[in-house]
Amino acid sequence: MARHVALLYSVVLGPGRRLRMGDLRAMAEGLGFARVRSLVATGNLVFDAPAADPRLLEQRLETAFAARFGRHVDIILRDSSRWGRLMAGNPFPEASLLAPDRVAVRVMRAPAGAGVLEALEPYRSADERMALVDGDLWVHFPHGQGGSRLAAAMKPRRAGGPGTFRNWNTVRGIGVMLEA
Repeated sequence: MARHVALLYSVVLGPGRRLRMGDLRAMAEGLGFARVRSLVATGNLVFDAPAADPRLLEQRLETAFAARFGRHVDIILRDSSRWGRLMAGNPFPEASLLAPDRVAVRVMRAPAGAGVLEALEPYRSADERMALVDGDLWVHFPHGQGGSRLAAAMKPRRAGGPGTFRNWNTVRGIGVMLEA
């Protein structure tokens, strides 16, 4: 068995409907995954499953999600060792200490290429910083993501494909769950 992290792109099922984490855990347990846990209501799962091609596990989760909740949601998977490398690769450690909710990583299904930084540059404000580390896109949003043109521009075609943002607080929280 290997420990995995599953990141949902969205926890909104439709107007006025949010995904309950207990329902998401039950879905994963129904697939035979063990030690299924979630981190608050952020669309993250940590679970144990037989070692397999991550894309196959993503497809199983996405198929089960669509069947149970009535809509497709992209789900990005990482095993525990890749999550550890993701955490260690944080290019903005000082900003993460000062304001961990202002540093985020767009965890990518497939590694984004260097061209993604060039494609997003016109949307970046002077004080926002971006870095590509192992194909995942890190951003320091010193004024938050809410009003950021850069955050709003991060659509899959411009940002290198399917991916989902998690702030440093969430990244660390998942790291703690992986160790337990």
